Amino acid sequence: MLANLKSTTMPKHIDYYFTPISPWAYLGHARFTEIAKRHGATVSVKPVDYGVIFPQSGGLPLAKRAPQRQAYRLQELPRWRDFLGVPLNVHPKFFPADPMQAACLISAAPDDKRLALAGDFLRAVWAEEKNIADAGVVAEIAGRHGIADTAAAVARGKAAYESNTREATERQVFGAPTYVYRDELFWGQDRLDFLDRAMIR
Repeated sequence: MLANLKSTTMPKHIDYYFTPISPWAYLGHARFTEIAKRHGATVSVKPVDYGVIFPQSGGLPLAKRAPQRQAYRLQELPRWRDFLGVPLNVHPKFFPADPMQAACLISAAPDDKRLALAGDFLRAVWAEEKNIADAGVVAEIAGRHGIADTAAAVARGKAAYESNTREATERQVFGAPTYVYRDELFWGQDRLDFLDRAMIR
């Protein structure tokens, strides 16, 4: 009976849309990784270009948001940092930074390395005061994961990065991070509890 139940259980898979400069993706990354592992879910790690997505979805880059929205963000970040016990610089030295190299590298990496790579780039921005737009920083992080020719990997990942962005737009993704499970969107690290519960069903 148990064997038959196992054979008919649908495999669990999550599509993870984010940018490696998002503080919210950073705050949620470790918890998301733990949730996926606990449920035995596979994850497709998909960096996307929110510079393309925002104009199509009504979003604005941080510098163009209303002052009251920017001010509230600066209250929320330390609240979540302290609640989660995660190191985070509210005003990191290298933010904003162009995420393109990091995003392309993650897109080009082997599937089993992408989640850890994403975590390293997010941590570099928000906890380690590193500039992920700098080729040397990108090469250093890539090297930890056995990726030697960083320039070639970035070039190779560009098409996948663009494809991820088109796919995200088609699936009505509009913010970072967004987790998609069985075609249901969960936007924001503060929705991870809902994702966790959905995976029990």
